[in-house]
Amino acid sequence: MRPLLACVTKPHKAVRPVRLGAGLVYIARMPGASPTIERPRSLIRRLAPLIVVALLAGAAYVFFGRGGISLDALVRHRMTIDTFVNEHRLLAVLAYIALYITAVALSVPGATFLTVSGGFLFGLAVGAPAAVIGATVGATVIFLVARTALGEPLLRRAGPRATQLAEGFRDDAFSYLLFLRLVPAFPFFLVNLVPAFAGVRLLPFVAATALGVIPGAVVFALAGTGLDSVIAAQKGAYKACLGAGRTDCQMTFNAKDVLTPELIGALVALGLLALVPVIVKRLRARSRASM
Repeated sequence: MRPLLACVTKPHKAVRPVRLGAGLVYIARMPGASPTIERPRSLIRRLAPLIVVALLAGAAYVFFGRGGISLDALVRHRMTIDTFVNEHRLLAVLAYIALYITAVALSVPGATFLTVSGGFLFGLAVGAPAAVIGATVGATVIFLVARTALGEPLLRRAGPRATQLAEGFRDDAFSYLLFLRLVPAFPFFLVNLVPAFAGVRLLPFVAATALGVIPGAVVFALAGTGLDSVIAAQKGAYKACLGAGRTDCQMTFNAKDVLTPELIGALVALGLLALVPVIVKRLRARSRASM
């Protein structure tokens, strides 16, 4: 009897009462911050750089649209510009590159004439490389802004067909971008945005941009070395316009005078040459698929 009593009188652990239905009800943990508040904030934070660029672009378009980057402005301020270039050549080149970066990043019209002005002010050996640096850095800035603000969200929400096209573009991004840069039929700002929306990596974009703008930079900078003759002709027409009593007289530079049909054909040929690796890759893929 003693062992039985010992078992009965031995203290035991308290049994926790079980409530009916316990464990069947899921109680969600509330987050520290509401997701409806975080999403607008993240959207605004992502779009903030693009909004700033758009506002600056609008202001720059109003300013430069009134003759900020033009042959007329160059002629009016030529003495001041020549003096600054002669006395502070390195600083003048850096200022020119900074102006070029700003113009390209804000998609301000007049980048072509900026390249011509580089050849006019610094010569071909300095003007063309400075224009290439300015165009590449400026294009990279707007590319990064557009990719961060809109590129990734657009790709996530795009349909399967758009996603497939974007993947194809990314696979041969360097060749496609080189073609788009070489052929003057495509607007420069548009070629900056399309790769951003397609999710192209930074390195192929920068490399293709730098190589693709070199021929145009050399051509327009070379044209700038002979800008004196254009200015002389424009001055005569400008004085004749003023003599006729007109109020809309101005000196302008027309890029069509430089982009001759022969030059355009050469640039298109270079662009098609850039697509050769893509064509070969596609042909090889088809031959393998048919085996």
